[in-house]
Amino acid sequence: MVRNAKGAKSLTDSLFFDNDCLSAFLWVGCENLLVKLYSGKIIIPKAVYDELSIPNISHLKMRMDALISAGNAQIMTIKSGTEAYNLYYRLAFKPEKGNVVIGKGEAASIALAKTNAGILASNNLKDIASYVEKMNLKHLTTGDILIAALEKNLITEPQGNKIWSGYACQEKKVRGIIVDRLHTEHFQVRVTVRVRRKNE
Repeated sequence: MVRNAKGAKSLTDSLFFDNDCLSAFLWVGCENLLVKLYSGKIIIPKAVYDELSIPNISHLKMRMDALISAGNAQIMTIKSGTEAYNLYYRLAFKPEKGNVVIGKGEAASIALAKTNAGILASNNLKDIASYVEKMNLKHLTTGDILIAALEKNLITEPQGNKIWSGYACQEKKVRGIIVDRLHTEHFQVRVTVRVRRKNE
């Protein structure tokens, strides 16, 4: 079901995917379910595309590119100076007092879903729950999408359980790879700043 959908439109609204929800289907090769349910409504924020484009998980990028090439999904960037950018920056870099900093992919997904009256597709309930509630965002998880597929007879219950199990086995691996990359990038930025200051 769609969470926090008070006054919301139907599920035909665009889905703005965070990397965890999208990779759940990409990893097990079941992205066709997304196409059957939401063809033309699958939005991949550029930050999420970048997170899933690293060499360690190149097969996920290949599957994303196939979705995009077939016209079943599109990449969306956030332009500087826009409402979406201001929200993205606040979520990813300077959250309001009492809120936590979240990842760039999560921040981009939330910002685009909010400013485009779309649906946030994310499994990271721990980090985003407060934002979903505060912004009254429409929200789906992998589990919700699998239930929708089951109700439309696109999968059987055993198939749904298999997809979920496959996702659960790989989720920590994908998140670990991405976190390692973000830590490396953060370290590189800090080193660059220190070198520049030293040379000034």
